[in-house]
Amino acid sequence: MQKYSEKKILKTYQCDRHGVIRPVMLMNELQAIADTHAEILGAGRTFCLSNNIAWVVTHYLIDIAELPRDGEELEFVTWPSRHDSLKAVRDFEIRGSDGRVMVRATSQWVMIDLDRRMPVRLSDRLPQGWTVIEERALDLPFEKFPDFETGSCTEFQTRYDDVDVNQHVNNAVYASWATESVGFDFRDSHLLRKIFINFKKEISSGVPEIIVESKLEGAISRHMIKSGETEHANIVCEWAPASPAIL
Repeated sequence: MQKYSEKKILKTYQCDRHGVIRPVMLMNELQAIADTHAEILGAGRTFCLSNNIAWVVTHYLIDIAELPRDGEELEFVTWPSRHDSLKAVRDFEIRGSDGRVMVRATSQWVMIDLDRRMPVRLSDRLPQGWTVIEERALDLPFEKFPDFETGSCTEFQTRYDDVDVNQHVNNAVYASWATESVGFDFRDSHLLRKIFINFKKEISSGVPEIIVESKLEGAISRHMIKSGETEHANIVCEWAPASPAIL
């Protein structure tokens, strides 16, 4: 087992008005390299479709030392770092062209039977020879996030383009809803430093309206993604004031 890496140049369409990567694009790039590596290891989409199973992510924990910028050459690196009977962990790094680590992330996954919608034992389903690299990019536990009192509510419509081939809202869209809900002025003057997401229940294409309950306290924003009384995800973001040089 070796770490898998890809080099890419960050494109303008992936960046915000200040030229740094948008959260939805950051999430999409991590998902893309995870999908590619899983396919190479024999446990990707092709394997899952043929066995009527699917990988479902429960957590993404992302720590951003430096937001990648438009035109930068980046190296995206990923590897499976551990698993037990039901849960698998995949870690990530995004490195600059000089090798500096700009983003560290970890994620937790379960594999479900699509008919029963229940988790399956990984040892029963993973291909023979599945191994891990016991190194963590971000050595944090996958825990329940603290409760909070709602400070504001923001409504979003589920767009046609939010729904992916799995027929539910793509994971990256949750990050966009959370970061948009802090308001334009705050977002425009701050840079995202951490985004921790605990996914609870997928959002199907038939859910037209989403409510994001939020609480902003200093540099921390907390968010609950809901439709009706159903909780779909809890998200915690940490922010830092943007310097005039960046803006």
